[in-house]
Amino acid sequence: MIAVSIVSHGHGDMVRSLLKQVLACPEVSHVVVTFNIPEASSGFPEDRVELVNNLVPKGFGANHNAAFLRAKEPFWCVLNPDIELEGNPFPALLHCLEKQNTGLVAPLIKNPAGQVEDSIRYFPTVRSLALKAAGKDIGRYGVEAGAAAFCPEWVAGMFMLFRADVFARLEGFDEGYFLYYEDVDICVRVWKAGFRISVLPSVVAIHDARRASRVNLRHKRWHLESMARYFLKYFCRLPHVDGGVEKTA
Repeated sequence: MIAVSIVSHGHGDMVRSLLKQVLACPEVSHVVVTFNIPEASSGFPEDRVELVNNLVPKGFGANHNAAFLRAKEPFWCVLNPDIELEGNPFPALLHCLEKQNTGLVAPLIKNPAGQVEDSIRYFPTVRSLALKAAGKDIGRYGVEAGAAAFCPEWVAGMFMLFRADVFARLEGFDEGYFLYYEDVDICVRVWKAGFRISVLPSVVAIHDARRASRVNLRHKRWHLESMARYFLKYFCRLPHVDGGVEKTA
C-alpha cells in the first residue's frame, strides 16, 4: 500500500534502525534505500527492501524521484534517515490522506528532547526572511501535540506522505534544487494543482536535526542557491492558502 524512500549519506546504522520501525508497519509494502555515497550495504533486511547504489551522488529531489520510479504503490512516503517513529503513524495519516483533495500529509515533528520542531511553516517571503534575520521568526505555525488536524502552507521534507498519483502529476521534486527548498517548492505546487496539505499533530515522529547548512560551507552554498531559485521561480506567484482552501493560483 505504501512505498517508502530513504536516502543514506553514510547513515547505515541509523537507516537499519529506521527500517526495523518502518517494516513493523503492515501498511508498508516496499522500501527503497538509496546509498548516495559508497558504504557497506550488509546487514540490511531483504524482505520488502530494495537497495540502490548510486555511481555518483545525487541531490535530494533526484534521489527520491528515481526511487519513485521503482514503486507501484498508491501511496508514497519520503523519510529522512534520522527520523524515529513513535508507534505506527500510517493508519491515521492514510485516513487523513484519503479525504477529498488531500495530496500530502505529515505528522508533527519533535526533536529528541521532546520539543516541537519548526517543520510546519508559512511560505518564505522576502519580508519573512528579513524578519527572521532580525530575530523575529514569523514563519512557523504555533502547534502542540494532540491538536486538531489543519492545513498549513508547507511541511518540511523529513517526513512527507503523498498520494502517488499526485506526486506523479507534479512530476516529483524539482531536481534543479540540489539540497534545501525542494520541500517548499513541491508544497507550492501541491496547492497550485488544487490539492490540500494536512498535518496531524496527534501523530508524532522524532527528528535528530543536524542543521548542516549552519556549519558546513558547502551546505550553506546549496542553501543560498536553493533560496535564490525559489524566489526567482515564485516571487509574487505564491498560492494564497486560507484555512486549507487556496483562493487563487
